Amino acid sequence: MNKIIITLCFLILTSVSFGQKISEKKLQKKINQISTLKNSFVGIHFVSIKNKKVIASLNSENYMTPASNTKLLTFLGAIQSFDKLPALEYAVENDSIYHFRSTGYPLLFHPFYNDKVLEDFFKSKKLLKYHLPLQLIKPQGAGWSWDDYNYYYASEKSTFPIYGNAIQAVYNKKGVKLKPDFEIRESNIIGNLIRDRFTNSFKYNLKNWRINDTLYRPFRTSDNLFVKLLSKELGVNVDIGYNNEKLKWNQLFTKNEKNLYKGLLQDSDNGIAEALLLMISKKQKNVFDTKIAIEGLNERWKTWLPDKLEWVDGSGVSRYNMFTPKNIVAVLEKIYETLEWNEIKEIFPKSGESGTLTAYRDLKNVYAKTGTLRHNHNLSGYLISDSGEKYIFSFMVNHFTSESDDVKKGISDLLNWIKKKFG
Repeated sequence: MNKIIITLCFLILTSVSFGQKISEKKLQKKINQISTLKNSFVGIHFVSIKNKKVIASLNSENYMTPASNTKLLTFLGAIQSFDKLPALEYAVENDSIYHFRSTGYPLLFHPFYNDKVLEDFFKSKKLLKYHLPLQLIKPQGAGWSWDDYNYYYASEKSTFPIYGNAIQAVYNKKGVKLKPDFEIRESNIIGNLIRDRFTNSFKYNLKNWRINDTLYRPFRTSDNLFVKLLSKELGVNVDIGYNNEKLKWNQLFTKNEKNLYKGLLQDSDNGIAEALLLMISKKQKNVFDTKIAIEGLNERWKTWLPDKLEWVDGSGVSRYNMFTPKNIVAVLEKIYETLEWNEIKEIFPKSGESGTLTAYRDLKNVYAKTGTLRHNHNLSGYLISDSGEKYIFSFMVNHFTSESDDVKKGISDLLNWIKKKFG
């Protein structure tokens, strides 16, 4: 009899430790107890890395708005497409004329993630010729809100980004100074700094500024403007190059991938995300086209994705994107298989400490990506339990009316509740 009791106890403990799933009923009951979540639509998928067991799942096959969780797909596409990112393509003529063309790389003179190697490449050259791309790209993504044009997070896409395609405005005793320099004038506008929707003309109201305030606003892009801005920055005339079959093209690698990927995941920089998809399409088909990049990645991933993707941009600014929590977990699993764990810990934000996870102070040992649009907030990534076990999760909360900080607290409470049961 004692042997039977011991065996039964062992089986019960084993089932709890190695894969007993929290029922949907219990999950929903817990969500209903969290006031900021109970009237929202919540999707959850929580999986053990060790044995692939689903620990918790609710609405995991339902499509939801991912917001910046979209960047997880962009990141996976980039690390699968490139061992190292080409910052530039160049060719040398007569040992002195440097022809160059874009790879889509976004960090030239970037205000936050400037690539010094790329900058030094340009500043060391006196004769430069820029080869224009063969096609134009749309500066906004499908499903972007038109009235976001004045915000840094909606900076335009372009073939060769420069300054992050945004001006830096600094207020000092001499007034407001822009870099790069555009027309700006004082006005009685309600806000502090706005750009005309259709031109690179800016207005500011000093009543809404303090000394040393620094703001960023997108500028309207074009190939001609890129050449003009680069010429002015370098102090040399940058010419337009034309097809020359005798040129031998090389790629410049600056080894700045880690800095770029931190900008993508920790700071959730939308311009970097959009540029990465353009870089992927350039490598796939030698064209700059977001749609082509997404189609190629969809084809590559179709054997392991649980559900069809509704995917239209690299950053998640578009509300046309719709993913399931299961899909996001599957993408995180592929990232885990592709990178070393130490690389993931370095690049992803850490709860309570870095990037967009500094607000998640109630969570311990979570490395994850947030995703926020109005009435939507998501958290997807990796969790290390107190016993050292690793889990992959996606929590998606759509259609809430509470304050965003309160929703984050609700997600923390729910995640910690699940963690206690299996950690």
